[in-house]
Amino acid sequence: MSTYKSPLHETVSTTPTEFWNDSCSVQELTYAIEHGATGATSNPFIVFTVLKGALGEWKDRIRQVIAEHPTWNEEQIAQQIYEEVGLRGAKVILPVFEARKGMRGRLSIQTNPQWYRDADRLTKQAVYFHGLAPNIQVKLPVTKAGVAAVEEATYRGVNINATVSFTVPQALAVAEAVERGLRRREHEGKSVAGMTPVCTIMIGRLDDWMQVVAKRDTIVVDPGALHWAGIAAIKKAYEIYRQRGYRTRLLAAAYRHHMHWSELIGGDLSMTIPYEWQLQFNGSDVAVVERMQNPVPKEYFDLLYQKFADFRRAYEPDGMTVDEFDGFGATVRTLRAFTSSWHDLVNLIRDFMLPNPDQK
Repeated sequence: MSTYKSPLHETVSTTPTEFWNDSCSVQELTYAIEHGATGATSNPFIVFTVLKGALGEWKDRIRQVIAEHPTWNEEQIAQQIYEEVGLRGAKVILPVFEARKGMRGRLSIQTNPQWYRDADRLTKQAVYFHGLAPNIQVKLPVTKAGVAAVEEATYRGVNINATVSFTVPQALAVAEAVERGLRRREHEGKSVAGMTPVCTIMIGRLDDWMQVVAKRDTIVVDPGALHWAGIAAIKKAYEIYRQRGYRTRLLAAAYRHHMHWSELIGGDLSMTIPYEWQLQFNGSDVAVVERMQNPVPKEYFDLLYQKFADFRRAYEPDGMTVDEFDGFGATVRTLRAFTSSWHDLVNLIRDFMLPNPDQK
């Protein structure tokens, strides 16, 4: 019998590092679980992509929801389908949740990206999503309002996954907000035993922002340095998390190259990896060895730190205040993308509700 383990399976079976499937697609999630995945995620872009790729499976259900709710508008129909796509993925990974006694095996559902300024609406939707299935993790944006929602939702017993997060200051704000929420629960005698809060750092999107800044501001730099910005940020946040004993687990997201996996091997954290990158990593000959403790190459770190003010803001623990999160370039770009994806999903539903009369 072969004893071969794929690189991702070797990662999760020989180190503390875990990975999630960066989609709620049943096919992709099934593959990921076979290779050791312990979580999964969704957001408006992911759900829209899943629906577009499997519209034949969903079109009758979409029409059924429309028929059953004659007064609902397209956003309400979209919200219902959005939830159902996510819950189908949650059901697929439920056996992992049960086998790991609730400490792993969750699927993340993202709150409405349009509400990034409204802590109350974010909190209410987080509590609602939390009740949809036993293995739900709820994604909240690390905006000013989102940080407040993280604390309140945690206090109400929601397992949160902070998203739209790219920097050390954001990761620290999330961890502190979670601690406040957990302490409030503990003070009232409420259990925190089954809570598994997560904070995402979208490392690839921080790299992307450095590339945008380099082009925008005509900063000439070794292009290799730009691939290390996100890795530097998550390694710094990881170090501080361990020093301070936060109960939140870090999660790396937004993959752009193999170092977004290989440089984090050995860390007691998770990685949410798209299916296409899983295939690449599992087909690679990159050695599965501990690298989390390795520093970013000094020449690249120095270039980033010296030439990019936004890298310093992203890397230093006090580089930004919570009030500044909403205006950070990577935050703005990502909120625009997530909001656009939500509108794409709504438009897809609109085409079912109001089909084009000019076409057969």
